[in-house]
Amino acid sequence: MTSRPAAGGGRWVEVDPARVARWVEGFADRHGPPTTTVQGYGLLLAAPDGATAELHTPPGAPAGVDVPSFVAAAAGPRRLGLLLARKGAVAVGVADGTDLVVSKVDTRYVQGRTAAGGWSQQRFARRRDNQAKAALGDAAELAVRLLLPEVATLAALVGGGDRRAVDTVLADRRLAPLAALRADRLLDVPEPRHAVLVAAVSAARAVHILVR
Repeated sequence: MTSRPAAGGGRWVEVDPARVARWVEGFADRHGPPTTTVQGYGLLLAAPDGATAELHTPPGAPAGVDVPSFVAAAAGPRRLGLLLARKGAVAVGVADGTDLVVSKVDTRYVQGRTAAGGWSQQRFARRRDNQAKAALGDAAELAVRLLLPEVATLAALVGGGDRRAVDTVLADRRLAPLAALRADRLLDVPEPRHAVLVAAVSAARAVHILVR
């Protein structure tokens, strides 16, 4: 379980689906038995002392009408596509439940920023731009080859890394069926590597809870 401050107050908690029921029990123990209402994002738990917890349905999971059905849906098996992109690195994969069954990582050199000024700086910036565009073009080809054939089996596509890079890859017209499955969630990941892709499976399946 991880926690981070939320804009506007409160905190976001990321919980493994298998631990959500226990987390809700702990929330009830601390704040009193909550009332549960269905919301567009998932479920709202409102405790007698004024504390609230928003349980956000994870990508690809069906909506739940109460805590038991929410937990069952969140923990249930489903296939998720993963597209992680940052600078010159991309990782794509397919997760079947908690298992990564398809994976590919590709790294292409993109020159770092230079402190030089004038014409030299502009030349380096153009070169860096061209390298980044080429890397994202390779990423789109990778997604076409590995993710597009799986699109009919996917419950959702979860992106990660740099939002602009993911947007650029999915702007390829061939990937329109994949872009239509894109979840709102963007995983905060370092430069994509195989270990990062493996860890992204749990992050994509985690239940996000906003506690206030």
